[in-house]
Amino acid sequence: MGYSMLTDSIAKLKNEKIRITPQRLAVLEYLVESDTHPTADEIYQALVDRFPNMSAATVYNNLHLFMKVGFVKELTYGDASSRFDFTNTQHYHAICEECGDVVDLYYPVLDDVEMVAQSLIGFEVTHHRMEVYGICPNCQEKRNTQQAQ
Repeated sequence: MGYSMLTDSIAKLKNEKIRITPQRLAVLEYLVESDTHPTADEIYQALVDRFPNMSAATVYNNLHLFMKVGFVKELTYGDASSRFDFTNTQHYHAICEECGDVVDLYYPVLDDVEMVAQSLIGFEVTHHRMEVYGICPNCQEKRNTQQAQ
């Protein structure tokens, strides 16, 4: 599945007349393969050994290009660093309040929320997002282990 998302994204970039540089391809591959919603710095750190001459600005510029093309979303949750999400489906996020992990949450019941907002209150919706906050299973386990000691 990741391979087809990657090839579809490359085709979209080519269709937009955007050059596929090795660094751009590496950032895109990292995002497609990652399920951790990485920060720009995490992407940079993961790729700098392969591309020693690549700057952090290159990563940021490519992330902003991918957002403009429409297959990456910037996730801001009030902390210092934005996270980036390669997205090919509408989904939501669950955020751990202890470790900061961001996990994809697919909930098709909300797929028609924009249409409902339009029909009920006449709201012209441009987009929507939903976040669920709490404690992830790993942090719950750590907490339980600490309490048991």
